[in-house]
Amino acid sequence: MSDDAPDSLIPYDEIVQEALRAVVGRVLGEVESTGVLPGKHHFYITFKTNASGVDIPRHLSERFPDEMTIVIQNRFWDLKVEEDGFQVGLSFNQAPSKLIIPFAAITGFVDPAVNFALQFQAQADEAGPQDHEEAENDHPIAEPVEDGSNVVSVDFSRKK
Repeated sequence: MSDDAPDSLIPYDEIVQEALRAVVGRVLGEVESTGVLPGKHHFYITFKTNASGVDIPRHLSERFPDEMTIVIQNRFWDLKVEEDGFQVGLSFNQAPSKLIIPFAAITGFVDPAVNFALQFQAQADEAGPQDHEEAENDHPIAEPVEDGSNVVSVDFSRKK
């Protein structure tokens, strides 16, 4: 008997990746239907900028030629979720931008409010994720807490 597992004729990895990307679609769809993020939920979404179907402003694709991470938190608009991807409006350096991102281009999804994270495999013809800068879309507007201060704590560290 051999310890080597036989090659599967069923693409289980692809099926699982597709199902997990559907989780992202469902979560974003719930936000689209209500128009707000519930509670303290917010999302970091990492995607391949050069993947098929990605449509982002030229200055962003030049700055992030391989991969970038966006933050869906307080300042986003026109979120539209479709079967194969989503589009959202975000601000980068005070300039509004529309991003169209297919679910197949997503390599990571994190909701730090509940310590939930999904990582997706890169396409087979890609070498894998490379280090990249954070997208730096405009930060949320600070909302005063009950004592009248404007102190906001934001943790941008990523768990691996």
